[in-house]
Amino acid sequence: MNPTAAAPPFHGLPSPSSLDCGVIGNCAYSALVDRHARIVWCCLPRFDGDPVFNALIDPSEQGALWGFELESFARSEQYYEPNTAILRTRLYDTHGQGIEVVDFAPRFFSRNRMFRPLSLVRRVKPIAGAPRLRVVLRPRFDWGSTVPTVTRGSHHIRYVGPNQTLRLTTNAPLSYILAESYFVADRPMDFILGPDETLMEGIREVARSFEQDTAAYWRVWSSRLHIPLEWQEATIRAAITLKLSLFEDTGAIIAAMTTSIPEAPGSQRNWDYRYCWLRDAFFVVRALNSLSEIGTMEDYLRWLGNVVSQAAGGHIKPLYGIGLELDLQEQFVPHLPGYRGMGPVRVGNQAHEHFQHDVYGNIILGAAQAFHDRRLLRPAGLAEFQQLEAVGEQAFRVYDQPDAGMWELRTRARVHTSSALMSWAACDRLGKIATRFGLGDRAQFWHARAHEIRHRILDESWSERRQAFAESFGGHDLDASALLMAEVGFIDPRDPRFVATVDALEHSLCDGPYMRRYEAPDDFGKPETAFNICTFWRIDALARIGRKEQAREIFQAMLDARNHLGLLSEDTHPLTREMWGNFPQTYSMVGLINGAVRLSVPWDTQI
Repeated sequence: MNPTAAAPPFHGLPSPSSLDCGVIGNCAYSALVDRHARIVWCCLPRFDGDPVFNALIDPSEQGALWGFELESFARSEQYYEPNTAILRTRLYDTHGQGIEVVDFAPRFFSRNRMFRPLSLVRRVKPIAGAPRLRVVLRPRFDWGSTVPTVTRGSHHIRYVGPNQTLRLTTNAPLSYILAESYFVADRPMDFILGPDETLMEGIREVARSFEQDTAAYWRVWSSRLHIPLEWQEATIRAAITLKLSLFEDTGAIIAAMTTSIPEAPGSQRNWDYRYCWLRDAFFVVRALNSLSEIGTMEDYLRWLGNVVSQAAGGHIKPLYGIGLELDLQEQFVPHLPGYRGMGPVRVGNQAHEHFQHDVYGNIILGAAQAFHDRRLLRPAGLAEFQQLEAVGEQAFRVYDQPDAGMWELRTRARVHTSSALMSWAACDRLGKIATRFGLGDRAQFWHARAHEIRHRILDESWSERRQAFAESFGGHDLDASALLMAEVGFIDPRDPRFVATVDALEHSLCDGPYMRRYEAPDDFGKPETAFNICTFWRIDALARIGRKEQAREIFQAMLDARNHLGLLSEDTHPLTREMWGNFPQTYSMVGLINGAVRLSVPWDTQI
């Protein structure tokens, strides 16, 4: 029996290829749910696993998805349960009848540990009338190339693939699900899709208790955030999304949950972001730390310690697999058409072969707070400092050597200002940590190295012709990463050279409120879309140099660029304002938090 292969298409609904999606997850896996309650993306058994639901990048009839289709569908509503990762979607037909679909991944404390099973929970209930619906459940395996074998039990359906088996347990009629038949939704129904294991209790009881306990977990977690007075909902949603990007088993933080969403229409700038970039992870940790959420940092430091130990003082890659995998060989999946048919679909990322010298500074910046924060259960000590000194030695060794840079240029190497800047930060923070431990000689040693790098950057990155800090030593092209100079404390933001750089970047890289990464063509030509984190760096820089009202206007434009659930992808098209690039992008969600914290009026002005 194989009802999936010959199943009829959805009727009356648009293509699944849209980033108007919500994300659910539990720090073990995640799924994307579109406005019509269709799960269009979900990789199992982890973030970088097989996309058992892949309709986001396969909009054809072979695309794998899980939806609830109303007969005579008319409209939908979608929102998150406040301060949680529980998503609610309401679907209505042309007669005003409707259902509500509640989606979540269980996450809560049980038996003195975090319970985060690889289970998708979907609860459906009628909210108006008795509409007719059909369940469309079409998982696929091996990147969509394998249709599962389907078997049926008394209250479950098994989808058997060559490497994993999924079991759907439900109190809905199995015959209707298997045939994808319309039936009257006159009572609540529960669906749990996960490992091929028997539930120990009834499906209704399990689904209800999982929802209650998961909601309680997220509400407690959110209540402990130290949030700014303004833009509270945006900040909380960004924080939850960043937390969902943590692979708690190892402590790795993924850059995004998808692969191969183009940075711009038809650009072929399609990359796989389901891995841990040390650069992105540092910014995530820093943003959550600013909200007093230090649990993610503690988890990440476990992972980071393994990276540093594995490198043994030598070269460190810019990214690793979430299980510390070293080989992320980039490959194509030619049978998948890609997002809106805009291939290629890539698995793996060639950047793991790059030399990106800013990585050493990102490591030390990501770990620095652990040497000063007394709230941590396991604060960093002398042993960790000595490990980081080996990283600092590598940073100093390569700071003035050509590399691929933070934008991961594939065919051009230069001495990038951003890489030298992060090497300066590595030495500067090591000096401060040494001072914290009363190690005067080591503090002097590292501060002297930081001073040397700083002198070189100020001398060799400044372009007199452009009246700005350039993207490389001796260069004249401009790059938004120069804005990080103020953020990491390299330069006083009121320094005339930094102010002039901000002005030059606005003139060269901005399309209205949006900012592109750089002006020089890369391997694929000139970037078409704005890179969201660069816009947020601009916001931060403007606030620091005293142009706070302008910064607030641009921040509002970025709030308006989010989708209906408050999420951002990697890029924004400056003309259409449509989201492009992988989704949800941690860099972008970091920017939302940083902007809100930087620009909000203080609490003591209102209370």
